Amino acid sequence: MSAVTFFTNPTEPRDLPGRVHLTMPAEIDFCNAAELLPLVMSAAQARGDRLELLVLDLRETTFMDSQGISLINDVRHRLRPGARVRLVARPEGITSRVLELTGLRRDVPVYDDLAEAMAS
Repeated sequence: MSAVTFFTNPTEPRDLPGRVHLTMPAEIDFCNAAELLPLVMSAAQARGDRLELLVLDLRETTFMDSQGISLINDVRHRLRPGARVRLVARPEGITSRVLELTGLRRDVPVYDDLAEAMAS
């Protein structure tokens, strides 16, 4: 029998001018997506009108289902006008494949390098 640990909280946002970087949990699915939305939005809203860019780091996310896609869509639609969302994902990972198959990759830029995403 194996134990599964669900990490429901993204890491603390990095303090960068106008930018918020959040590392997302290893799994994003029906068990935790609803809990993640207020946490992500709280980090974004803490910047107020100064938020320019929210980077969701999915490099450590090894599983994501449709609830993860819904989470990302909900976040981008709830951000203040002018704020952008960027994603970071491993190109060979499951998460990157899910982003491609669902078409979200067309709407939200996905980078495989955090520095590029933060500079965009």
